[in-house]
Amino acid sequence: MYRFLLTRQWVILTLVAIALVPTMIELGFWQHSRYELRSTRNQRVSDALHADPVPVEKLTSPGHAVATKDKYRTVTATGTFETGQEVVVRRRVNEDDEVGYHVLTPFRLTDGKVVLVNRGWIPSDASQTAFPKIPAPPAGRTTLTGRLMADETTAASGIKDLRGLPDRQIMLINSAEQARRLHAEVLGGYVQQTAPDPKGGSPEQISDPGQEDAPLNYAYMIQWWLFAAAVPVGWWVLVRRERRDRLEAAAGAAEKPAEPEPAAV
Repeated sequence: MYRFLLTRQWVILTLVAIALVPTMIELGFWQHSRYELRSTRNQRVSDALHADPVPVEKLTSPGHAVATKDKYRTVTATGTFETGQEVVVRRRVNEDDEVGYHVLTPFRLTDGKVVLVNRGWIPSDASQTAFPKIPAPPAGRTTLTGRLMADETTAASGIKDLRGLPDRQIMLINSAEQARRLHAEVLGGYVQQTAPDPKGGSPEQISDPGQEDAPLNYAYMIQWWLFAAAVPVGWWVLVRRERRDRLEAAAGAAEKPAEPEPAAV
């Protein structure tokens, strides 16, 4: 009755079904791990953004690598902007995906150390080679607030640190590189400025990091496990259909009247 399962076609179909089930189960577990990772990351970012502000010197120092738990923490700093040493970071986009620059300005703290401040986004000019015109920050002693960020690297961001760029233009924000350029003690990481608001709205300040879509991974996890459950059910439906079709074909052949034999001459 089920000998057709030993045919080449059905052996291949059965082996494919057997292989698909554990593969789909494993994909479900992978999506579950992605869901947990994104949920943890979202919670960490939310906790950091809503934590009470602290002086930047409490979380970083020259040569210090900003810890994951401290990334996005709200920090304060008091000092003066050194606009004569500011640079722009190439190929950065704003919320409308327009390509421009981030403005990176050294900020001299009251103790003489320097923290790098990303003041926000400005549009690029037509040539993208000349140093752009940048709105000036507040003059004199200033207290600013921002989000602490880790140094950018090619390994972490995928952005290549190109050489031979136009004067005062860079690809990555890296405190060690800037310390060598400025010949100063530069705190590790940098600060994305959130206050005070720039005059005239420029540079355009960088918005809070968005939440990663963790529920989507959870939905994919359920989807893969439903697929895994559907494979054996689908296989069994096909088997039953094949058996029925063969039985009907056999019954039809049995009911067909035999053709009369020709009379002998």
